[in-house]
Amino acid sequence: CTHFCEILYIELLLVVHGLYLTATIGPKEGWQVYSSAQDADGRCICTVVAPEQNLCSRDAKGRQLRQLLEKVQNMSQSIEVLNLRTQRDFQYVMKMENQMKGLRTKFKQIEDDRKTIMARNFQELKEKMDELQPLIPVLEQYKTDAQLISSFKEEIRNLSMVLAAIQEEMGAYDYDELYQRVLRLDSRLRNCMGKLTCGKLMKITGPVTIKTSGTRFGAWMTDPQASQRNNRVWYMDSYTNSKIVREYKTMEDFVANAVSRTYNLPFKWEGTGHVVYNGSLYYNKYQSNIIVKYSFETGRVLAQRALEYSGFHNTYSYSWGGFSDIDVMTDELGMWLVYATNQNAGNIVIAQMDPDTLEVQKTWNTEYSKRNAGESFMICGTLYITNSHLTGAKVYYSYSTKTSSYEYTDIPFHNQYFHISMLDYNARERALYAWNNGHQVLFNVTLFHVIKTEDDS
Repeated sequence: CTHFCEILYIELLLVVHGLYLTATIGPKEGWQVYSSAQDADGRCICTVVAPEQNLCSRDAKGRQLRQLLEKVQNMSQSIEVLNLRTQRDFQYVMKMENQMKGLRTKFKQIEDDRKTIMARNFQELKEKMDELQPLIPVLEQYKTDAQLISSFKEEIRNLSMVLAAIQEEMGAYDYDELYQRVLRLDSRLRNCMGKLTCGKLMKITGPVTIKTSGTRFGAWMTDPQASQRNNRVWYMDSYTNSKIVREYKTMEDFVANAVSRTYNLPFKWEGTGHVVYNGSLYYNKYQSNIIVKYSFETGRVLAQRALEYSGFHNTYSYSWGGFSDIDVMTDELGMWLVYATNQNAGNIVIAQMDPDTLEVQKTWNTEYSKRNAGESFMICGTLYITNSHLTGAKVYYSYSTKTSSYEYTDIPFHNQYFHISMLDYNARERALYAWNNGHQVLFNVTLFHVIKTEDDS
């Protein structure tokens, strides 16, 4: 990747489209969609995309260039050998041509005055001329071949110069320098994305299967508040009767099942609606409506609080059961609880919670039955609810805490393994983490942003 990589990277960050509703925004292979946007009148949509981690690596392109240079050099050497042979043969034929010209002159003189020459000498010259006669077309062919080889040499020389210039340009940048430039661009992209923090869910793509492990039900997660260098993964198999949390240093370690630490929680959990947020685990205590905050660093419970009126232990679970009454969630705006109460007729209640004290700050009552929901997740203060945990599931309903209003949606996603028991949004990764019938998978999301101009403010 040369200096134009940065230009290409930046140019592709914002791709302008005219009509979002009639055109599907799809990045080229190797690029990931971050989000989409348009103005209030729907006139301009942009899609923020970024390359995969190794897109700007010059290894593959450099290797191809080196192979091409080697082929050109080999070709040049072969042509040079052919040229030497041709030149040698050409000199021999040129010598023969001179001899033929001399013989022609002598022969003409003999024909002009053959009466004065003995018949024997005349016949001898005639035979030599007959022997040399077939060499005339060979001579002409050698002349043509010599010109062709000369042309080949010139083309090879030009091509070598072009390739050498490209290689010199690529070599002008050290690989580590290029990598640092990519990191800086990635940082700038994330800063840009920070200005487009919130948006409306438009599309779910995937899934990508990360691993196959555990029972049919469970939860896995990363910390959306962690730094970019902190990629720890936490794994909680089953929906009850367990206190063991496994930690992996990286996603690669998670795939390889290389456990770095194991935590033995003070209380068992219920359901799969757990989250890790700013280094602590938040979960529903077994057979209760109590939320527990557990610090991985200290190995201690930092806070506990009962969620008033909330059903628990399969009173108001999701459609798949599993004691999934209380679902702890996080998004760009903070921490949330999703549950149901008798006071709201078993319909879903959304609560915004202080992550430090676990105090409920505000609640919203929806009209969607908790038992009829497959799963749910929060993005930018809006709750999205799926209509099933089985095949054919889609995001069917959304409730905005900003406007205290709901709407019915139709956003399909691929339930590849037919049974979802955990679906949670990670704002740092802009992805949905899911436990799909013993498979840990990721879904990418595309968000719709309304870009406000100075006139709108």
